[in-house]
Amino acid sequence: MPSRDFSLHGAIDLGARQAATRKQQERRAQGGGAPSGAGGATGQYVVDVTDQTFNTEVVERSQSVPILVDFWADWCGPCKQLGPILEKLAAEAAGKWILAKVDIDANPQLAAYMQQMGVRGIPFVAAVVAGQLLPFLNGAAPEPQVRQAIDQLFEALHKEGILPDVPPGEEPAAGAAPAVDPVYAEAEDALQRGDLPAAKASFERILAGDPRDAQAKQGLVLVELSLRVGSLDPERALQEANEKPGDVQAQISAADVEMVSGRIDAAFDRLLAAVRGSAGDDRDAARKHLLSLFELLPPDDPRVGKARRALQSALF
Repeated sequence: MPSRDFSLHGAIDLGARQAATRKQQERRAQGGGAPSGAGGATGQYVVDVTDQTFNTEVVERSQSVPILVDFWADWCGPCKQLGPILEKLAAEAAGKWILAKVDIDANPQLAAYMQQMGVRGIPFVAAVVAGQLLPFLNGAAPEPQVRQAIDQLFEALHKEGILPDVPPGEEPAAGAAPAVDPVYAEAEDALQRGDLPAAKASFERILAGDPRDAQAKQGLVLVELSLRVGSLDPERALQEANEKPGDVQAQISAADVEMVSGRIDAAFDRLLAAVRGSAGDDRDAARKHLLSLFELLPPDDPRVGKARRALQSALF
């Protein structure tokens, strides 16, 4: 599964930072909602995240330990039910995963990013593993259900190979993995600091030396997708596509928004409909764009296989 770019850039809202800091201090003073026997350990495993610290506390940190990101607000009743449950389970996990809490009222950039993912309600919880974001929970639930959902999440992550079977803090055996290509390291660093043009240049350098490098191809497609969506108003793009079903470029933009939001099937279906309903250059543009989006997923992903078969039927 490809990484997504979560980088935030632009002006820093000092008021938001101060508000989040105050809330963190209040939670620590109250014990953070952790069990009385936690001995203050929750502070190690629960962190308040701001627009400014998201990259460091979530994206970069997720390279070494899974992060669950809890989007909440003080006015949200269900958030007050789910939050203490997550904090309790984070303390019990004792470092197997970290809980990052985002007050959407105090952090408008992160709130906007959540909306770009297609999420309209809170509480919302996302899992971030090795820089990959996975929508996880939407809405509150009793503790047994939350505990079961987390167990199932990590079981699935291990099964899919997204989360390696290496306990936190343990390094792989010497020689178990090849050395990281310095150009790949440059690309990763650029992604983590939100410099998409630099990441694009790094992937292009790799492909110039080896045009068949699948990982670099995937990285380049991902960066180009992020750049395109970054120039769009997501809600407007989707609205325009719905209002102009025959406008292939509008369908392409809407499909990009859906991909970034994790609505992969919807994006594929939209472009397949564009292929079926157009001709000539428009049809070719929709086809090529769909093929480029396939590169964001593993070749054996069932969604890719299904869409490829549907594309063949649409073309022939």
